[in-house]
Order: sequence, then structure tokens, then C-alpha cells
Amino acid sequence: MPYRPPQSRPQSQSPDRRTVLRGSLAASAALALPAAAAGAGAAAAAPAQALSGRPRAAWGVQTGDVTSSSGLVWVRSDRPARMIVETSATESFRHSRRWHGPLLGPGTDFTGTTSLRGLPAGEQVHYRVTLADPGDPRRTGEPFQGTFRTASVKRRDGVRFLWSGDIAGQGWGINPDIGGYRVYEEMRRLDPDFFLCSGDTVYADGVIQPSVTLPDGRVWRNITTQEKSKVAETLDEFRGNFRYNLLDENVRRFNAQVPSIVQWDDHEVRNNWYPGQILDDARYTEKNVDVLAARSMRAFSEYFPISTLPARGEGRKDDGRVYRVVRQGPLLDVFVLDMRTYRNANSPGRQPDDATGILGAEQLAWLKRELSRSRAVWKVIASDMPLGIVVPDGAANFEAVAQGEPGAPLGRELQIAELLRHIKHARITGTVWLTADVHYTSAQHYDPSRAAFKDFAPFWEFVSGPLAAGGFPAGRLDATFGPDQVFVKSPTRANVSPMESPQYFGEVEIDGGSGELTVRLRAEGGVVLFSKVLQPGRVGL
Repeated sequence: MPYRPPQSRPQSQSPDRRTVLRGSLAASAALALPAAAAGAGAAAAAPAQALSGRPRAAWGVQTGDVTSSSGLVWVRSDRPARMIVETSATESFRHSRRWHGPLLGPGTDFTGTTSLRGLPAGEQVHYRVTLADPGDPRRTGEPFQGTFRTASVKRRDGVRFLWSGDIAGQGWGINPDIGGYRVYEEMRRLDPDFFLCSGDTVYADGVIQPSVTLPDGRVWRNITTQEKSKVAETLDEFRGNFRYNLLDENVRRFNAQVPSIVQWDDHEVRNNWYPGQILDDARYTEKNVDVLAARSMRAFSEYFPISTLPARGEGRKDDGRVYRVVRQGPLLDVFVLDMRTYRNANSPGRQPDDATGILGAEQLAWLKRELSRSRAVWKVIASDMPLGIVVPDGAANFEAVAQGEPGAPLGRELQIAELLRHIKHARITGTVWLTADVHYTSAQHYDPSRAAFKDFAPFWEFVSGPLAAGGFPAGRLDATFGPDQVFVKSPTRANVSPMESPQYFGEVEIDGGSGELTVRLRAEGGVVLFSKVLQPGRVGL
């Protein structure tokens, strides 16, 4: 269906510790989207130089990988433009600092990020992004304004964040009849310090049809674009997939207020992909998954502000990886994993020796080293796939870590066993695993007393999602690491639409006084389904 923006909802007051964006944010959300959003999306490929007027940034702004002293600001222009960022302690911008960002052009799909350094810790930062005509710097577009809070270096201030994943999956896109991705507005009102997006940020292999008839006869309507009418193969098609979610005003409003830490998984490329895979899928003319993955990674790096991915135009020389640690002050380090790029082929997972595993040898060594170095009270391991839930790939192969056999570790389980053994013997305290991927929410406690593999300390894994995708029944558990599923909420049939089942996200709150970490598994609609309080300073929990 042609694009028709959902009606704007009134802004709410956020909690006192963060100032709500008022007029500037409302104006940003109300601006008309570029022509690329209006249905077929053909204008996205049109020469931007042919556009008249001033540069526009109607895709909103976002921030990423914010720490106590730094962060990245992102924007997309509708034509070549110079990115200029101003930061201030107040909305008036009376005393502001100016940051000259990159020249945005077709090489990055007119996207760009600007690195902010030397920011004050534990403070609210207001920023505005202005796009200037490269040929005439006096010709500027309307500024887009946002805000974020830097991590505090004072333990007493505490930390609170949300996490989830799985967006625009299984054909359930932006539905204007229900207000679009309304769960983003609910998350924004909770006013977290940041949002951890646990992968499947888009479904590049998922077509968005104009409408879908539900089992009860109701009709789900989608906003559609040209790039979402087929599986993504070209760079432009991958870029269009990452643009799609930005059509939703709830997402744009959320991005302007809440910084993100983003990782990827399979659907940024294709379901269950692994390096070296050659496709047997009639939908694809490009059969080499490595080619598709490279195109997706380029688009992914263009559309999310990530500190370890190249920010083209800034002259930076990064190592171009998704895995990284984002430090959030004395209470929290977030270890972002990439279980996709370095894995071996999906298989029955019975091999007795597996150095590559799901992380690759280099990433595993990095993770062990950085966990050992961390002095944070809590070490959140942001995993794009669960550990003990069996995720099949066809009749014989497995997609995640677990392979369904309850005995000693085999296949990819060997690498996880090595990591868990290291955490125990290095006496690394406060590790908690967070993930999404399986399209339901659950809590698993892993304990060696129940496990076939005994040489590890107990720990928790929490699952939440999807944010805007189909819901699925809960998967079975593999007993190798002794998981006990103390809570699960899932549909009873596959691919339940967001009109039939609530979407899920999780909340983590670390108390600055006691150091206690509380996990809340939430359902859309303000419901807390499950809560667990964990004590600090322990090897295992």
C-alpha cells in the first residue's frame, strides 16, 4: 500500500532524570519523509544532486555506543551535505560545542556518523544535527535535535537499560492501523539509559506484502517499499531494508532519545547463514552468501552508529568488526558478540574437536581476555543466539550452540565450555547472558549440578523478543550445561502476528547502592511477566 504516516500521538513526560525532547523532537517526528518512503522507493536511487532546496534529514537521528565520555551521532541526508553536530548541556544551546562531521554522499547512501569525544560523564547531552550544502555552507537544512545521557563514573547513579531484537520479521512490517511499531513508544516512555538491540535488526530475506489475512479473518496491512518486495541481494536492496524501519515515527522518536548498542545475527543477510555457504534457493540470483554478507555488512555499518565499524568519510581506520565491549561506568561492561561472521558451517554438531565453533578462535580469545580485564561489577554478555535452547537448521543440522544431545560437549558446545571454564577458573564475577533470536521470552538458570559438563560456575541467561515480528513456540533445552527454564512465555503456534500476541522486551536495572541487578521480562502493554534479582560479586549466580 502507498505510504501514509500514522497519526502522531501526544508526547509524554519522561522521568525527571532525563529531559524530554519537546518542540524540537515533535517537529522532527512530524516532518514529511523523503520521497523514497512514499511507496515504491524508486527515489532512493535517483541522483540526489538533482534535488533542489536545502538538505533534509527526515530519517531522523540516532546515537550509538555511548560511554562516559564519548558517543556516535548518525544522520542521513537526501542529497550531498556536510554533517555538523552541536552539543550542549541545555536545550537552548546557548553554550554549545560544534563538531564538524563527514561529507555525506552516495558512497555511504548519504549516511554518516560523527564521533563525539571528551563529553562530561553522567550528564544529559543535548545535540542537534545540521546538514549544510557543500557548495554553499550558508544553505542549511532544518536542524534535527536529540538527547542522550552519558554513562556515569559514579557507582551510586546506577544503570538501567532495555534489550530485545527481531524487527520486521515473517512479513509483519509497519502496520499503520495499529500505530506502527508502538512498542518503541512504550520503551521510550520507560526512559532507559540505552537500548541493546540483540540482532535481526532487519529481515533482509523477508518480503513485506501489502496485506496478510490472519487466521481470525482480520487483515494486517503493511507499509511497503520496493526494496522490501523481494529478498535483498544488491547493496541498494540491503540499504533499503535498513531504511525500512526508519519509516516508523515511533522508531525515529525512540532513536532521538535513547542511544543504542547494536549487534547483528542472520536475518541481516539470510536465515541461518554461515560463511562459505552456497545457496540452493530459487529466490536468489546471487548464490554466494559471502558476497551477500559483505553487502549487508556495508549497509549495516552505514545505518547504525557502531564504534568498531568504519565511519567512512571520517578518515578512521577501524578493524571493521561487530564484536566489542562498550563500557558503562563502574557498574557495567557490555560485551557484544558476533556469533555469525566467524562460525563454522551449520552441521549435526557432533564433532569432538572444534576450534572454530560459533565465535571463531580470535573472538573467543578476545572475549576471555576482555572479561578478565574488566573491573565492572556486572559483565553483560550480549549474545545474538541462546546457549542451551535447541535451534534447528533443517532436519539434521543446528543453527545455534546446542545440538540436542544431553551428554558431554560436542561441536560448538566445546567452545562455550572453554569460555565457561575460563570464567570459573579466572574467578570472573557478575556474568549475565542476554539474547533474543527465538521469538519468545524466557529465563534459564545454568548449573553444573544438573549438567553433563561440570567445570563451570552457575549463571543466568535471559531471552526477550521479538520487537516487531512473528511469535513462535518455545524450543526444547539441551542438558549439556544444565539449564533450568524457570520462566517462559510463548505462543502455542508458529508465526503469531503482533496483533495476536504481545511483543516482548527486557529491562535490566543495576542499583547504585547495593549493586543488585534486577532483570524484568516485559510484554507490550506495560506488563512485567517475570523478575529476578541477582547479587553482585559472585563467580556464578
